[in-house]
Amino acid sequence: MARPFQIEIVEDAEYLEKSMRQARDSRDQEKLQMLWWLKVGAVKQQQELAQRLGRDTSTITRWLQKYRQGGLNKLLEQKQAPGKPPALGKAQLAQLKEQLEQPAGFKSYGAIVEWCEQTFGKAFAYKTVYKTVRYRLKAKLKVPRPRSHKQDEPAVKSFKKTSRSRC
Repeated sequence: MARPFQIEIVEDAEYLEKSMRQARDSRDQEKLQMLWWLKVGAVKQQQELAQRLGRDTSTITRWLQKYRQGGLNKLLEQKQAPGKPPALGKAQLAQLKEQLEQPAGFKSYGAIVEWCEQTFGKAFAYKTVYKTVRYRLKAKLKVPRPRSHKQDEPAVKSFKKTSRSRC
């Protein structure tokens, strides 16, 4: 014979219903729905809960165990995988950012890769450096547009003067 299904829900039904409507994540919504059904008394057995939610009974058991251990906060807590640590540390990022803010700057991302190898003594992939500079530091290379060395400066100045007067 199975042991009786008993759990005491501390939160009131109105709070659970309001939280369920405001939940952004569907996983949180399901968990709050489960608690609301238990609080209202709409469900009496764990198998019925699993059937209504479309989940396995072991999942329901795990959720209820989390609720018993730490309440609503523990039940709704979602852990994230730590992921791979960034190639450039905080100190290295600060150095790179400082170097990017210099008036001379860098002419290319390849130059940044070389600078990083010389400064930090570690090889970095071009892609890593590009993504770090462009998206993480939100910096752009300040390189003037290329000009021909054959340009005649007085001719360029006179052209600029005449083109402005026509507008």
